[in-house]
Amino acid sequence: MDNWDEIRTAFHVARLGTVSSAAEVLGVHHATVIRHIDSLEKRLGEKLFQRHARGYTATEAGRDLLAVAQMAEDQFIQLSNRIKDHGQTVTGELIITSVADISHHLAKVLAQFQQAHPNITLRFLTGQRLFRLDYGEAHVAIRAGSAPSEPDYVVQPFMSLNHALYAAPSYAEEHGLPKVDADLARHQFVVNDNIESRAPFSLWLRDLVPVEAMRFRAAEPAPIYDAICAGAGLGFMSRVAAQQFPDLIEVLPPRPEWSVNLWLVTHVDLHRTLKVQRFLTHIKKAAAECQGL
Repeated sequence: MDNWDEIRTAFHVARLGTVSSAAEVLGVHHATVIRHIDSLEKRLGEKLFQRHARGYTATEAGRDLLAVAQMAEDQFIQLSNRIKDHGQTVTGELIITSVADISHHLAKVLAQFQQAHPNITLRFLTGQRLFRLDYGEAHVAIRAGSAPSEPDYVVQPFMSLNHALYAAPSYAEEHGLPKVDADLARHQFVVNDNIESRAPFSLWLRDLVPVEAMRFRAAEPAPIYDAICAGAGLGFMSRVAAQQFPDLIEVLPPRPEWSVNLWLVTHVDLHRTLKVQRFLTHIKKAAAECQGL
């Protein structure tokens, strides 16, 4: 059947017995109810109602339709309730997308959230691609740089990543360490493969050292960190990320011009759901514990 509105109208007429009562429940004009009934009977080739002065009485065909429509109505009500419950329970799938720089730390935060809410299935997505919240690709995004400006996004300040310059002990033993900024040009560096990166510390470094000093390049934070730890060169990382590498030497401490702002981003349609709100509260608390880094 290709017109549920007509079937639903017939269902309410059969249930209530009059056109006026059905029109009131459905919120339509009584002429619309009559038109739906006439159209449905024409399409089926059967009379669904006996018309009389007191109203409408279902025929045998009408009673058959009523039974099927009742089941369909009940199923729609159950579906509606389940959908509403999804927004008011901490269950189902929760998709988080984040800059990879804090993935090591964030994985611990996500695991703690899942321990508190065992009915959640977490999907943790990182990488260069920006996932579209308006397409349902993620529930919560952690974005770096300027605040996102999409009109349907709810954007909240999350934290600042304070970056420092690090070296492995093996690099320091072989090459020594710079004492002042002017010494940097005599060293080699591990950097992002995108030489035109707009990260604040990348812009700063390009003003001080020649391109040929950027000897080791990688596209993702993990291999960059691995290369720094292997002694391939000096490299920047956030103090949050550096926590997992206690043997590294902090060559130059964080400077304000190297910091990167992070933002918590949600879509307005999902922002107020219980599981998103619970997660935002959880992750904001975790971020507060990192603010001193």
